[in-house]
Amino acid sequence: MQTKLVLLGTGTPNACPNASGPASAVVVGDRAYLVDFGPGVVRQASKAYYKGIDALRPDLLTVAFCTHLHTDHTAGYADLIFTPWVLERAEPLKVFGPKGIKHMTEHLLMAYEVDIDFRINGFEKANEAGFQVQATEIQSGVVYQDDRVMVEAFPVSHGTLESYGYKFTTEDKVIVISGDTAPLEIVAKKAKNCDILLHEVEYTGGIALREPKWQKYHREVHTLSVDLAQVAQKAQPKLLVTYHRIYHMNIQDNTKDLDTQMQRRCEAILQEIWDAGYTGKVVNGQDLDIFEL
Repeated sequence: MQTKLVLLGTGTPNACPNASGPASAVVVGDRAYLVDFGPGVVRQASKAYYKGIDALRPDLLTVAFCTHLHTDHTAGYADLIFTPWVLERAEPLKVFGPKGIKHMTEHLLMAYEVDIDFRINGFEKANEAGFQVQATEIQSGVVYQDDRVMVEAFPVSHGTLESYGYKFTTEDKVIVISGDTAPLEIVAKKAKNCDILLHEVEYTGGIALREPKWQKYHREVHTLSVDLAQVAQKAQPKLLVTYHRIYHMNIQDNTKDLDTQMQRRCEAILQEIWDAGYTGKVVNGQDLDIFEL
């Protein structure tokens, strides 16, 4: 049974017009396991479905993992709860994440009480299970297992915010997803000889353009391309894929040339990784890319 990694969104908190909010899917046969739910997650899943990934049909989205509670990774949570239900998801959504995910879930359900009541008791007569959420607050270790996959959570460093990376082990692949993190030995350890390492990155050459306070912040809570090279060189994944790329550019400047600017920075990030000594295969992931190896 073949395992694929599908990138639904590769963006950041910036409202980039060509990168949706962070969201990925590990697809094993006819099942999909989401990691994060940034803005646009369900519509991106629908796009992937129409590209031939049947497991990402919106009403089939039933299991998701959250790396941390920053808005760019969770602003699509209400979408993930309710849109698949409107499209007749017939079972509760299972969500696993750090402390606070239950609180967030409860308040989203409260915020949409009017809609829920109308859909169940009004003209539509929707099912009474598909909007429900079984939220589990996790700690390090194996947090989920079924007949297709084992999912291990491990702590990463993203300031003071409780944050996790995830390691997916299936019968044919090992896929590790970093979430937002500073460069860490634990990521290299968990990703050792894995098939795919999906890791955040920021453009080293662009950090000097920021104010000193922001330079300090980014160095402490994200991974510069030159540091990612060292993590990946230790891990030796078969394929390194970057996402959540921080370019250090203002999208309000020269917006007509945005694609060219971003393409140049993407190329520069890859060059920085190679120049820093990484000798393995690396690509910059884009929205709706599918990786099967």
